[in-house]
Amino acid sequence: MLSQITMRIFFFFILLILSTFSLMGCSPRNAQHEQCLSCHKGIEQTSSSHSGCVTCHGGNPAAKTKAEAHRGIYGLSNRSYTGRWESGCGPCHRHQLERMQSSQMFTAAGMIAQIQATWEGERPGIRYGSQAAQLYDTDGKALKQQEVAQLDNLSGELYRKFCARCHLARHQDPGNGAGNPAGCAACHFPYEAQATYNGGDPTMRGKSPHGSSHAMHALPSLQSCAQCHHRSGRTALSYQGLMDGNNGMVPTRNGQPGPVRGSDLRNFTHIAPDIHYTAGMDCIDCHTSREVMGEGYASASLHGQLEVTCEDCHGSVDRPPRYRAILRENEDPVRESRSYPLQMRPGMEMILTSKGRPFSNVFHVDGNVVVQVKQSGRLLRSKIITGTPEHTVTGHGRLTCTACHSRTVVQCYGCHTRYDRENTQMDFIKGVETPGQFSETEDYRTLYPFPLALNQKGRISPVTPGCQTFVTVVDEQGTVLQNEAIMQYKGKRQLRFAPFHGHNTGRQAVGCAQCHANPAFLGFGQHIVEGRSIKGTLICELSDNKPLDGYLTMHKGQVQAYSAITRANARPLNQQEVQRTLQVNLCLVCHTSAKDPIYRKRINYRDLDDTVHRRLLAPR
Repeated sequence: MLSQITMRIFFFFILLILSTFSLMGCSPRNAQHEQCLSCHKGIEQTSSSHSGCVTCHGGNPAAKTKAEAHRGIYGLSNRSYTGRWESGCGPCHRHQLERMQSSQMFTAAGMIAQIQATWEGERPGIRYGSQAAQLYDTDGKALKQQEVAQLDNLSGELYRKFCARCHLARHQDPGNGAGNPAGCAACHFPYEAQATYNGGDPTMRGKSPHGSSHAMHALPSLQSCAQCHHRSGRTALSYQGLMDGNNGMVPTRNGQPGPVRGSDLRNFTHIAPDIHYTAGMDCIDCHTSREVMGEGYASASLHGQLEVTCEDCHGSVDRPPRYRAILRENEDPVRESRSYPLQMRPGMEMILTSKGRPFSNVFHVDGNVVVQVKQSGRLLRSKIITGTPEHTVTGHGRLTCTACHSRTVVQCYGCHTRYDRENTQMDFIKGVETPGQFSETEDYRTLYPFPLALNQKGRISPVTPGCQTFVTVVDEQGTVLQNEAIMQYKGKRQLRFAPFHGHNTGRQAVGCAQCHANPAFLGFGQHIVEGRSIKGTLICELSDNKPLDGYLTMHKGQVQAYSAITRANARPLNQQEVQRTLQVNLCLVCHTSAKDPIYRKRINYRDLDDTVHRRLLAPR
């Protein structure tokens, strides 16, 4: 039992905390004395926990004129200044702000490092990010991050003039559909297509760039994510069952553009959507807040920040999903689920991610894994695959789920990038136009089949061209310094592929015969088979023996790799792995079911020499 002195100290700290919130403006009483609503009548309340204007926006709440009232508003003179979110959101949400500022979505450090490695060569020991910062790595050691504005080479220019159009360290005007607000607002106050305010405040209606409403999105929608993730890997498009073809302006059925309009003059056609999308799930129903907003420390790349895997909810070959009960009312799932229709509570058994942390919307009940859709509250049961015949085939232990269950993987081959110093282009980091203009064309885009290789974890997964770029550089006088050059990677000129999850998952897996009988899945691209040789048919114009859409060749049974897989320890399949994969096709002719006993043990190809098989395989 607490003593009276202890109780007095306890209540003193409670009063101190309450008075601090009152001074900060988090108390509704402050809002009653603000004059902002005398002009901004009809503006939406941000949320039930956000009252008043000055706490978030700054300014003079007692002023009677617009000029006086707006004096001191955060970031009014420069909307690209991310400090407006540090000043507006930071005082109450310091932990979330610091997490975001160290996340890959904010720093883009992994992306910058990959561009640097594949265009110019690595700079060991130097980390570049969207802004200069003092961060901490995964071991808690201080980590100095240099601003990408100081990266004075072609890769730095490429990031600042192309990639930085979306990444949320900077506020971007809408332009041709690539705009987004910066910082916290990028997810919680998203733009519409033209970035205009369409809410109830007549003084703001139609003005740009602003969110469509003053009401905060506590739970970012799929369209908030799609606002940025519709380019490059096009994950938001694939997830919804959309694709933009080899060129968005190429007519489709009946000579008309695709049925769905997109940004940058693109139009989209329909493909089969991801099974999770069909079930009504948004991006945030799989991806945790730690993946999206960061964990508080700076990982070297996006892969270090990711923690969710298919096995977390569906189980692995030999282990069902893991779970742990909530013991206290202040644990993460309880706090994070306050905005969900169904809140988590102590005693519930929460499913754990690959990093051993609990989901806030996935739980275990009577042997079932249940997923709550965060926006609607709909409950979905996740199928557990542990021990099923299809997932216990001997020899498939290294396969990722996406190797079999990806419906499509976007692959863009032959990216021709021209950098022309005769013209200027907006540098989105520096905020001014500078000499040097990038333009791009591509040769070929496809969705299926998709090549497989070993990823950074030593598992077989889909890969897609990763910076497969041919670079032309023109100087200020119009002299061509490089013409369709293949950039150096790991000491040699070679094209590159990268492990990739296309976010277009299907219930039905790729057929066994498709994978084992089609060398395109192994990295040979479009091809013809001649005896013990596999010849590519989509030949790179700069090399007469290297197919553009693959990374393996086979001549008289000998396999050779000629492109790199751009992750540490990742690589193409080797000679033995290719041979074993193709040999299985002999068995698949008769043994078509995964339940067949021969797939419970390692295949012995000498079995083909017995009487039964010799009779079956004899020429007729």
